[in-house]
Amino acid sequence: MDPPGRDRCRQQTWQVHRRISRTARTTTADSPAGARERGPAPCCRVSVTGEPAVKRLYPLVRELAADGIPVAVSCRVLKLSRQPYYRWLAAPVPEAEVAEAYRANALFDAHRDDPEFGYRYLADEAESAGQPMAVRTAWRLCSSNAWFSAFGKGRAKNGKKPGPPVHDDLCAFVDADGRTRHEFHADAPNQLWLTDISEHHTGEGKLYLCAVKDAYSSRIVGYSISSRMKARLAVDALEMAVARRGDVAGCKTHSDYAEVFVNPRNPCLS
Repeated sequence: MDPPGRDRCRQQTWQVHRRISRTARTTTADSPAGARERGPAPCCRVSVTGEPAVKRLYPLVRELAADGIPVAVSCRVLKLSRQPYYRWLAAPVPEAEVAEAYRANALFDAHRDDPEFGYRYLADEAESAGQPMAVRTAWRLCSSNAWFSAFGKGRAKNGKKPGPPVHDDLCAFVDADGRTRHEFHADAPNQLWLTDISEHHTGEGKLYLCAVKDAYSSRIVGYSISSRMKARLAVDALEMAVARRGDVAGCKTHSDYAEVFVNPRNPCLS
């Protein structure tokens, strides 16, 4: 005849197995139609992306402990070590996940304010908000949450060919060989302006310089400096150029595909 303690241990072990079976049946019932046809039936040991399988069992051990099942019995049945479980119980959310959540919030706020920014500019905005991170980290968070630039180039079905240009290139022409070339030449002032933005590192952080150059005289007719690369940076430079040159009707302005130049909120595009 077995002692009473052994019978109680067997009963607790049976309760743990019953709870595991119930969890597996619940997971299977909640799965979408046809999901069980693509592989084995899910159970409590199925892991999710970026999370170890054992960590998914810790909440079950905590629930069993609340029902009166000793932690030692649950860990023995589930083949878990008690020390990692108690460390998880003291801090269910690791500090690394908390830091990543704050970084993701900073990136989301920057993306919401400027949806035309790519992940590199979003990383700069997050750093100015007090959440510095590596560019690779910003890319991973933006990619996993689908926070892409509103002006990203489209892709063909094969994923290789870029889509159409963001705006018409007024300085492009096709030569006799059928190749597209650019001609940055002007016969008089205020016929063609060239503009771009450069980034400069200083002792107090980054500075962005937007300059407007007249292609005829190669003079800088307008510029603006700011610590953040916003659409206002390009607007201020163009407004200075217009104020200095006066009548600029018919003048062409050529720039690259920087987000601040193709931003629909830029009043100079209207």
